Amino acid sequence: MSQLITIATCNLNQWALDFEGNRDRILESIRIAKERGARLRVGPELEITGYGCLDHFLENDVCLHSWEMYGQIINHPETHGLILDIGMPVLHNNVRYNCRLLSLDGQILFIRPKIWLANDGNYREMRFFTPWMKPGVVEDFTLPTAIQKITKQTTVRFGDAVIKTFDTCIGAETCEEIFTPQSPHIAMSLNGVEIITNSSGSHHELRKLNKRMDLILNATSRCGGVYLYANQRGCDGDRLYYDGCALIAVNGKVVAQGSQFSLKDVEVVSATVDLEDVRSYRASVMSRGIQASLTELKYERVNVPIELAEVSDRFNPAIVPTQKRDVFYHTPEEEIAFGPACWLWDYVRRCNGTGYFLPLSGGIDSCATAMIVHSMCRLVIKEIGEGNDQVLADVRKICREGDEWVPQTPQDIASRIFHTCFMGTENSSSETRKRSRELSEKIGSYHVDFNMDNVVASVVSLFEVATGKKPIFKIFGGSQIENLALQNIQARLRMVLAYLFAQLLPWVRGVKNSGGLLVLGSANVDECLRGYLTKYDCSSADINPIGGISKTDLKRFIAYATKEYEMPILDEFLHATPTAELEPITENYVQSDEIDMGMTYEELSIFGYLRKVEKCGPYSMFLKLLHQWTPKLTPAQVAEKVKRFFFFYAINRHKQTVITPSYHAENYSPDDNRFDLRPFLINPRFTWASKKIDAVVAQCEGKTSDLDILSVD
Repeated sequence: MSQLITIATCNLNQWALDFEGNRDRILESIRIAKERGARLRVGPELEITGYGCLDHFLENDVCLHSWEMYGQIINHPETHGLILDIGMPVLHNNVRYNCRLLSLDGQILFIRPKIWLANDGNYREMRFFTPWMKPGVVEDFTLPTAIQKITKQTTVRFGDAVIKTFDTCIGAETCEEIFTPQSPHIAMSLNGVEIITNSSGSHHELRKLNKRMDLILNATSRCGGVYLYANQRGCDGDRLYYDGCALIAVNGKVVAQGSQFSLKDVEVVSATVDLEDVRSYRASVMSRGIQASLTELKYERVNVPIELAEVSDRFNPAIVPTQKRDVFYHTPEEEIAFGPACWLWDYVRRCNGTGYFLPLSGGIDSCATAMIVHSMCRLVIKEIGEGNDQVLADVRKICREGDEWVPQTPQDIASRIFHTCFMGTENSSSETRKRSRELSEKIGSYHVDFNMDNVVASVVSLFEVATGKKPIFKIFGGSQIENLALQNIQARLRMVLAYLFAQLLPWVRGVKNSGGLLVLGSANVDECLRGYLTKYDCSSADINPIGGISKTDLKRFIAYATKEYEMPILDEFLHATPTAELEPITENYVQSDEIDMGMTYEELSIFGYLRKVEKCGPYSMFLKLLHQWTPKLTPAQVAEKVKRFFFFYAINRHKQTVITPSYHAENYSPDDNRFDLRPFLINPRFTWASKKIDAVVAQCEGKTSDLDILSVD
């Protein structure tokens, strides 16, 4: 006999501390879920505050305002008629917990605190919250006085419990808990919980979605059941982009999946499922039955006297269970096109910005940054075409246009909010200047082109007058320190000029009631890792959409964009030799990034992954690469490359302290502000590790015995 129930989960574009805006988006998601006939609505983690409040969570005001918003939500008549699973911080016995509040018809059913907190990588939840380390334990929680007046309740249950209705059982887990070896959903399913919710604040990284999906599908594939995954989406006010992809799965199969990248502030994903499918699936697995009968953890059930699967629906032929479907994944190239673009859109609209300014050098990095802005403009046009009134209102506000204006092309938007500039010197080639101009014409940016030789010459002359010494480039007989200083002054002056133009270009164009433009950086993750950038140069900006993306992935993105956006000009960027163009070009010399660095971008990506993700120091990295790169390279060559990488990584580590806030897209990002907490003053020689590496090389070359190497090891 069928027991059909419609359930809903959602992606919400919440913003840290935007209490009223967050409340309104929650209300809208509830309205849509109810309109679709859902009896259960699940929202993202900490959706009332926004997930990314960080140390603001330590302020008691945040808990106070959360209760005020929550009271307004459950007191709203339109939120009645379905079970609500809403996230916010709660103080219980003077301890702060990350909680789910489950309610029905304005009554709080119980509060479920998060058991396993996310506390690695980008996450520091134990800085703000305490885990509920009492499985199966439930206590009484005294509600705030204002909430008591709304719910007519004095206390509610607080702890590790589940909801029991007349016809099913519902349990909640939160984000990180599905990533743990012994996830709560395992014990819940063995205790007869049929519907499990997971509310997340999970950020985007390239190629990460597969892992998340595998965990969700595996949860119900092994245990059986219905699984509702909700996630935040958008820029919450920091480096992360939360990539949505709300999901409903039944017995290891997807029945509904939300979008991963979108400019929609509210997206509700719903499905009609048959609870009898869960029971049949579980009952057919003998091992599950034995484990369920032996499980020791027994959850307290909070009884709710309702039926979620109404009897009348069992015989209604118009109600059909949602069919299974394949999981949809974007390619990495599409992830680069859409993720940072959505992040940029949230950033510019929420900071009341006038637009973006980009130093467009003619190289592939600034080209990729420009194409991400172009992708942002394309997404805006797409959303307007689909009737997204919020996006239309936002673009009119940003572009300083009236209520009648409707952009028709991405270039209509770019011509108003995107400004590019080629800052040439005598070291710049005509090819890079030409590529910059032609790309600007294609994407519709307001472009400025000038030479800054007189500014550079003035600074060098000032130094000469003050010291009596004039630095010259290395190819003309100067020293390495002179050569580096002459390169750096060009790069730093570009940063100064970028901010000058970003501040004044709207004024030049007669844009009324505007501030300055946001300056975009365009240093990729590999250059940041190696330190191949000047401190406070034109990579120093307000935000950087490609700062967490490898050069290799950026090339793939440009190849994708060449075809997808029908822009043959991009092919020229793709095949141009990467160069900083800070040294004079002669008949016998053209500056090359990879030659300057002494390693390829592909090698840098490998070094970065091993250093951060595999947790390798110099010695263990060498041993891994010794096996991977032989016989392509000799042991001595592998050793030289590893030592070179760690030397430059160490001496340039200080640059990460002032690096431009970047879109976090790669799991080996060197951003030390949150993700990569390492000191910035390190012995660059790694002397002991180097001795051990040299001993291995000597053994490989037959110059030492096993006993000799053991004395070092």
